[in-house]
Amino acid sequence: MLKAIIDFSLKNKFLVLAATVALVFGGIYSLRHVPLDAIPDLSDTQVIIYSEWPGQAPQIVQDQVTYPITTKMLSVPKAKVVRGYSFYGYSFAYVIFEDGTDPYWARSRVLEYLNGLQGSLPAGVTPRLGPDATGVGWAFMYAINSPKHDLAELRSMQDWFLRYQLSSVEGVAEVASIGGFVKQYQIAVDPNRLRAYGLSIGEVAMAVQKSNGEVGGRSLEMAEKEFILRVRGYVRTVDDLRKVAVGRGPGGTPILLGEVADVQLGPDMRRGVAELNGEGETVGGVVVVRYGVDTRQVIQAVKARLDQAMKSLPEGVTYTVVYDRTALIDRAVETLQSKLLEESAVVALICLLFLLHFRSALVAIVILPVAVLASFSIMHAQGISSNIMSLGGIAIAVGAMVDAVIIMIENAHKHLERDGGRKPHWEIIRDASIEVGPTLFYSLLVITVSFLPIFTLQAQEGRLFKPLAFTKTYSMGAAALLSITLAPVLMGFFIRGRIPAEEKNPINRFLIWLYHPLIDGIVRFRWLVIAGAAVVVAWVFFPWNAWVVKPLPEGRLKEWASHAGKAFPFQSLGSEFMPPLYEGDLLYMPTTFPGISPTKAKEVLQQTDRIIRSFPEVHHVFGKIGRAETATDPAPMDMIETTIMLKPEKEWPAVDIVGPDGKVVAHRRRTVDELTQAMNDAVQIPGLTNAWTMPIKTRIDMLATGIKTPVGIKVAGPELAELERIAGRIEAIVRRVPGTSSVFAERVMGGNYVEFDIDRDAIARYGLTVGDVQEVLEVALGGMPLTTTVEGLERYGVILRYNRDYRENLEALGEIAVPVKTGGASGAMGASGGAGALAQVPLNQLAKVRVVAAPMGVKSEGAVPNAWIYVDVSGVDLGNYVAAAQAAVSEAMQKGELKLPSGYSVFWSGQFEYMQRAKARLTIVIPLTLLIIAFIIYLNTKSLVKLSIVMLAVPFSLVGAFWMLHLFDYNLSVAVWVGIIALAGLDAETGVVMLLYLDLAYEDWKKRGALKTPADLRDAIYHGAVKRVRPKAMTAAVIVAGLLPILWSHGAGADIMKRIATPMIGGVISSTVMELLVYPAIFYVWRSRRLNPAPSEEPRAVEPASARE
Repeated sequence: MLKAIIDFSLKNKFLVLAATVALVFGGIYSLRHVPLDAIPDLSDTQVIIYSEWPGQAPQIVQDQVTYPITTKMLSVPKAKVVRGYSFYGYSFAYVIFEDGTDPYWARSRVLEYLNGLQGSLPAGVTPRLGPDATGVGWAFMYAINSPKHDLAELRSMQDWFLRYQLSSVEGVAEVASIGGFVKQYQIAVDPNRLRAYGLSIGEVAMAVQKSNGEVGGRSLEMAEKEFILRVRGYVRTVDDLRKVAVGRGPGGTPILLGEVADVQLGPDMRRGVAELNGEGETVGGVVVVRYGVDTRQVIQAVKARLDQAMKSLPEGVTYTVVYDRTALIDRAVETLQSKLLEESAVVALICLLFLLHFRSALVAIVILPVAVLASFSIMHAQGISSNIMSLGGIAIAVGAMVDAVIIMIENAHKHLERDGGRKPHWEIIRDASIEVGPTLFYSLLVITVSFLPIFTLQAQEGRLFKPLAFTKTYSMGAAALLSITLAPVLMGFFIRGRIPAEEKNPINRFLIWLYHPLIDGIVRFRWLVIAGAAVVVAWVFFPWNAWVVKPLPEGRLKEWASHAGKAFPFQSLGSEFMPPLYEGDLLYMPTTFPGISPTKAKEVLQQTDRIIRSFPEVHHVFGKIGRAETATDPAPMDMIETTIMLKPEKEWPAVDIVGPDGKVVAHRRRTVDELTQAMNDAVQIPGLTNAWTMPIKTRIDMLATGIKTPVGIKVAGPELAELERIAGRIEAIVRRVPGTSSVFAERVMGGNYVEFDIDRDAIARYGLTVGDVQEVLEVALGGMPLTTTVEGLERYGVILRYNRDYRENLEALGEIAVPVKTGGASGAMGASGGAGALAQVPLNQLAKVRVVAAPMGVKSEGAVPNAWIYVDVSGVDLGNYVAAAQAAVSEAMQKGELKLPSGYSVFWSGQFEYMQRAKARLTIVIPLTLLIIAFIIYLNTKSLVKLSIVMLAVPFSLVGAFWMLHLFDYNLSVAVWVGIIALAGLDAETGVVMLLYLDLAYEDWKKRGALKTPADLRDAIYHGAVKRVRPKAMTAAVIVAGLLPILWSHGAGADIMKRIATPMIGGVISSTVMELLVYPAIFYVWRSRRLNPAPSEEPRAVEPASARE
């Protein structure tokens, strides 16, 4: 069939060219319209349920709100994790769904189950869904400042103008506010004045509520016109509130609110603070983008709308962009685009150097962009964005895409040298294409199939690498199709005129001169060559540590043996989930002790921001403590997040680099790791445990596992105090494990509470209920929301509570008066139920007031409370560290140092969890893929012996792959395994090509009757190996040259691409060398079994190339 396709293409040249032109125009259109993003969306499908219950403690929120919601969500279809967070006054429930779940389907299912909770939640608690955004939806952040306006005015501008302006931009799911002060009308009553006037706090509340509002009446018709009635009564100023009548005194004199309370404008209670550059507080906005949108396009529209909106704000108000993902997107796409251009140029240069024929090289040069454009067309149709990974799939395929074309061109050169002038030109091109085309098509098909394991990856690693697998598959598929359609047509048009002989090219002469004498030795000492190859492979994988070092007793001999083990590369490699994806910005997330006051937290935030901003590499610093006003931010008031926007690296100044001994070892720009370490050394504040990461990575990790560090340990159980004890003990154990950079166990019970323990006998004597006392406390201390003012487009709350003097210390709290009716039934708020005088009972007669420790927040997973331990690692690979840490914890449990009561369990989480999942999946899928590759090769060769020879390329390539990883000091990671998987397909291709030429020479000798003795077989092997060394060298050189630019790349995504390219480069080099050396020996052993050596024939050396022409 493949031969028929080649024939059809050559007979319908202009049809093929017309289809190619259409493909190119379609690819250009797709290239211009494909969405741009930095990385694929790695977050799970999530639905956030957010509930507010103002003034309630975390434990109460957990018991009455979070627990009912999370237990209900456990049964939602396709929900794999339900995580709950309970904080002061609000609750979050995160429902994480299985891979591939449609986000809007998930939202509808969650809403359906939420409806079943009606009536089971406290009055006034109304759960609502968070925005329809991914876990990495925070794409743009800004801060507004003005020397002429205070923080309250700036916050009003943000809340009531900018927020709505930006929310209307297409693709924006939500605009959240952070920092500043939300204006509030505060009525601080004096209980002594209330007592003097005989008023209750309930009567005051009712009067205020009735004094704010507007109503309409029916219309009137006067003078042939209709007049609509409206009664105006909104509160507009503080004076309006002061004039509210709350009762009557002796003689009917009205008692005004201003006589019993201080009425003023003040800030609402804050659960979040924003700070800019260590210079002081600011007001910020967070733009959250919707599912599946073109992030870059949305951010550009947001910036345009923001510029326009700022013109409508008062003079002096300016904004500063504090986080902009378009910078990362542009850097990432620019990095990969430049590498693609470099790779294409290098590939073209190599073709030209080996062929010394520009028009022949032009065939490969044309095929490459056409294949790339074809892959972009499919990307656009499938909705895959242009990002680091999708472009990376094309980048690692550039060399392999033109392999088949290069070999076909080289074969055409051979045929034209041999048959030029004796056959028609197009017939020679057809013969050359048909001779190698089908085999090359199968080899490209093998490369395409080799990426099947990537499509089986799950969760974060699957979402990261599937775009790469898709684009590489599309590129190779397009290249395979073009190699049997467009390539023969272009060869017919371009490969004309005088074709330089292979021997006239100095590169080819050098390769033949180098390889020719080796063939003789390879054939003569074939068993030694085969044994040597086996030793080399075994050397790489020999388990020296397990077989030699481990049995040795402790001492110097064991130490020496351990050092010697570094000569065996595979066992020396560590393991990790993924190399860091450098985003160009940093995120500082220190852990503080719970219970820190907002005032102290603000001081710490400004201090750390000022230190970080002092570094010359930093553009600006935006610090946040607590949460933004969005369901996507479940941060408590003790959580600091500082976004650090760095300058472009070319603007970084050269600084003195200090070595471990304190001496200056260099004067240059710092690397990102060196800068992070320098910041870490500078920011050393007692009570803070530093953690440095990156914005997108952190949000992905915290969504997937809730853990912000590489390693997390989760302790689950019913009692919070016991969870804290277990977590603290594990913290002490893990701290001793080598490689621990920092470890912090959450102080679950670290909050400070003023607790009122109601005496039931005492309240019964006064005819009160528990609810009566709680109602007084809730209003007097927490503040009762009474009503909302309407001031144009703005809305502000009005609250009622006791004056600060009566709620500042325990003694004052004990004096809070609880109203009691002495002559009739009543409620504590003073609403009369019958005749009787109003009495007031001090709270200390009804309850005990004391300070206790209690949780500042409750985290749960699967509706079971958790305590989390955050572990940061340095100087050791993740896999070995977790193994050592798990062993330390297990040993402590065996020795009794750590005891887990019944009902408590420990789970290891973080990146380690991802690594184990990916490892388990690849362990199953890679062998299956090798079987599929073997089946495809068998379909082409129809020989088990040939299949076995070709598959030897896999271990040959692993030799170079693992040595390269060892030399570059890379750990085994999912990115490395992706490179090795890609390498398996390339190995099979190079093996097929090598065996193809040996087989063609063998069949040619056999057809001419020249294959009778072992000496004849050596001649055939010489012709198949040495005389065809050029295409094999070109194939390897093009692949390696196509990958080399990735090794010296720098910028967003470069670290991941380097891990993919490194084993591919090493593997292609080692497999090419070992195939050139070992395949002739194995081929000779196999084919010589059918030959009988002539008795008189002596072994002779293979003649040099010049003697055979």
